[in-house]
Amino acid sequence: MEEPATVYFTGTAGAGKTSLVEAFRSWMKSAGYDAIVVNLDPGNESDALAPDVDIREWVRLPDVMDEYGLGPNGAQVAAADMIALKIFEVKQAVQELKSDYVLVDTPGQVELFAFREASKAIVDALSGDRSTIAFLFDPALARTPSGFVSLLLLSANVEFRFRLPTLNLLTKADLLPPEQLEEIVGWGESPDRLLDQVLGETPTPDVQLSTEMLRAIATLAPLSTLIPTSSRDATGLEAFYYAAQRNFAGGEDIEPSHAPPGSDPP
Repeated sequence: MEEPATVYFTGTAGAGKTSLVEAFRSWMKSAGYDAIVVNLDPGNESDALAPDVDIREWVRLPDVMDEYGLGPNGAQVAAADMIALKIFEVKQAVQELKSDYVLVDTPGQVELFAFREASKAIVDALSGDRSTIAFLFDPALARTPSGFVSLLLLSANVEFRFRLPTLNLLTKADLLPPEQLEEIVGWGESPDRLLDQVLGETPTPDVQLSTEMLRAIATLAPLSTLIPTSSRDATGLEAFYYAAQRNFAGGEDIEPSHAPPGSDPP
């Protein structure tokens, strides 16, 4: 059997990862694709969470806090390393489910996913030839030019760390006025337009830093298209699916395992 396609969802705290993962699984199921969700966040208490494979069966944040006398932040760091020790058990559980797609909900703090060596070992263990990262842009931060640049830098760091193709998704798009949504998406398409907007902000040291960072990012690689999404009304999920397919082996589609009656595959 061919290895499943794997999508890792990450982003800043509050960006809506868990809700988007569940919404995307529901969309895939309705389109006839077989997908499972893997939760790698030992402290996730979201009501939206319904994983098929759950790291909390092996590592739970409250247990780590109690056993080692740690606060939430210290426990998250310790748990990240403990997860790496259990990753082959997680991988076995994933393989037993024999799914075409694996959607991985990573820890809520992007730094725990991106900047610990244990996370690199986890991604290497779970990833096959068809893997990609979905980096979520929270509109609360992305709505300002300098905030948008900071998210671009984080996304570029994640891609550099894991050496996997990365897609940038704007979450909660349904909460934005149409003109603001158009402006934010436009920044993802045009570095010149974004640079003009950054330079138009009040000249402070952080704006100057944003300008230099943007120039560096644009020099290293072109800005990737920002895909507006919404877990509430399924905006952009089909566009995200096809963008992910392009990152997999030649963009060749996987036949749905079971198309809904009376519908065609997307």
